[in-house]
This record gives sequence, C-alpha cells and structure tokens, in this order.
Amino acid sequence: MILCADMAFKLRFALSAWLLLATCEAGRHMPKLSDKKLCADSECSHPILIARALQDYYPGDCRFIPIRQGQLVYVYAMLKDRGNLFWAGTAQDSYYGEQEARIGHFPSSVVEETHVLMPASTEVKTTKWDFYCN
Repeated sequence: MILCADMAFKLRFALSAWLLLATCEAGRHMPKLSDKKLCADSECSHPILIARALQDYYPGDCRFIPIRQGQLVYVYAMLKDRGNLFWAGTAQDSYYGEQEARIGHFPSSVVEETHVLMPASTEVKTTKWDFYCN
C-alpha cells in the first residue's frame, strides 16, 4: 500500500513538473522575427525615436512588451525583412519606476512617431539573444 502511494506521488510530481516546463516560456530562445534590424549604432544602444502608443497592446509571448494607450515608447531598433512590422523598445509610464523597464518587441502599427532622435541608418544582424525570453 505504501509503495503504491509513493508511486502515485512520484507520478503526480513528474506530471506537474512536465506541465510547468511545457507552459513556461521564460529562459528559452524563441523563433526569430527577422534576420536584420536597423539601429542608430552597431550595438543598438541609442534610441532612434520616441513614439506614443495609439492603443493598448497585449503581447502574445515573452518576446513582446505590453503597451498601454498614451504611453511613451523609446524605440531602439526596427526589424527589417518583414516590412518593418515590428520594432524593439521600452515603454515608459509618466511616473518613473511605475513599470519595469524592459526592452521587447511590439507592432509598429500600435504607435505613432513623436520625436526622431537619431537616424536608423546602421543595419545589424539579429542574433538568437534578440528573441530570448527571460
């Protein structure tokens, strides 16, 4: 009887661990959205432009960032290859520290450019780390 209960516990534990790992996106490489991106410099360390969110955007996976209507978004890269559909940047609230500063991707159609800061004239190859979920 004890052996059977022990096996049932181990089976439930293994099944729970498998379900947790199967549904967790954190800490893994996701498919690349593009092979190239346009940036202000070769490290993509300077913002290209500031944009304002036209609408709320709720991401489908961890490569993307959530954006609320009216938020300012600092854009650091514009992905190429797919008609410039996705940009990479960080969304800021009106109060600094209200939202975790995290760079991620979002559709360019959910924002409007407000201020151009630097030209996006440097073409950079994307790496698997550009689409890593952490």
